[in-house]
Amino acid sequence: MKTKTIAIAGTFDTKGEEYLYIKQLAGELGLKTLMIHTGVFEPVFVPEVSNGEVARAAGMSIEELAAGKDRALATEVLSRGLEQLVPQLYKEGRFDGIISFGGTGGTSLVAPAMRALPIGVPKVLVSTVASGNTAPYVGTSDIVMIPSVVDVAGLNSISTKIFSNAMFAIAGMLRFETAQQPEKKPLVAATMFGVTTPCVTEARKVLEEAGYEVLVFHATGIGGQSMEALVEAGFIEGVLDLTTTEWADEIIGGVLNAGPHRLEAAGRKRIPQVVSVGALDMCNFGTADSVPEKFKDRKFYHHNPTVTLMRTTVAENEQLGKKLAEKLNMAKERTVLMLPLQGISAIDVEGQPFYGPEEDRMLFDTLRGQVDRNVVEVIELDYAINDPAFAQAAARKLINLMQDANS
Repeated sequence: MKTKTIAIAGTFDTKGEEYLYIKQLAGELGLKTLMIHTGVFEPVFVPEVSNGEVARAAGMSIEELAAGKDRALATEVLSRGLEQLVPQLYKEGRFDGIISFGGTGGTSLVAPAMRALPIGVPKVLVSTVASGNTAPYVGTSDIVMIPSVVDVAGLNSISTKIFSNAMFAIAGMLRFETAQQPEKKPLVAATMFGVTTPCVTEARKVLEEAGYEVLVFHATGIGGQSMEALVEAGFIEGVLDLTTTEWADEIIGGVLNAGPHRLEAAGRKRIPQVVSVGALDMCNFGTADSVPEKFKDRKFYHHNPTVTLMRTTVAENEQLGKKLAEKLNMAKERTVLMLPLQGISAIDVEGQPFYGPEEDRMLFDTLRGQVDRNVVEVIELDYAINDPAFAQAAARKLINLMQDANS
């Protein structure tokens, strides 16, 4: 097995002692190193990739940045340069995995470059903000963030243990490779929520029996974003987007929104897609006391101690119908909308707490009126979304679309 190389990116001007310790540890573990300097000033040791190279990748000189004494600008420029340079170095075969250590500034500087690397490339980021909201740093990538516990400032009994554990982790990722590789099959992306699990589980069986590998994304905001990113990157051959609930959170103000570009990638990339309205009967919040006061008189369902669901109203379903139609109408071809007329989630069927015929009728009517039938095929089925017949019909429709696309 060839000796693996680990890229170590960081501010070698202000944290030179710490990074020399990490470099030495990498050598003891049998790894080569590619040291990338992301600081503004002269490093404590000579790296393989200078801060001047990083700055030039962003179209500026390191001398300009140093003279300007504007830390925010320097961080922005070096981050932009690193984001351009690191994927290029990886394509050239200069390293096999990457690690960095830092506070808020260092984390913000390096994280975009890590996100720009392919899924599966080992990426470890030891950070002072790793125990908080990591979404701005990790995004839709597979960065492993490790809390630094103490600040990345000096070597002590705590920091050296954390640094060592992080190095052991990435060394393991680089050294150990499974000999067994799964059979490569066409990839299908599917969206699921707890209240649409039976539907997606049944649809997945149909797709797998037809020779497809199904990647299921939990529609919790980051799940939808991750799916869109993989579709955009060209990994996915078909999309079974049955759970579009993230749009309820985006429009109403819940905590599981996926941003304004959800439901765009497949249409833009001409990827076959079958879309439905799964779990649009609900908007998500955390604990009961986290629900905004303005919603106090609404209908709620306490899914568990940390998840509170709020029923969407007739007016909100009109908004949701318009937004979904707007996104679907952006598609170029091979797009199908499937409507489950007897309920759009496990708790939106007769006898369940979110059963809402009027709310669902508004959603369906709005979609019927707003969807461009020249672009989108609309299929209405007299089933609830979790009925096996609905799931099977959705899966088979997607299979037909994918087969037509490849013929």
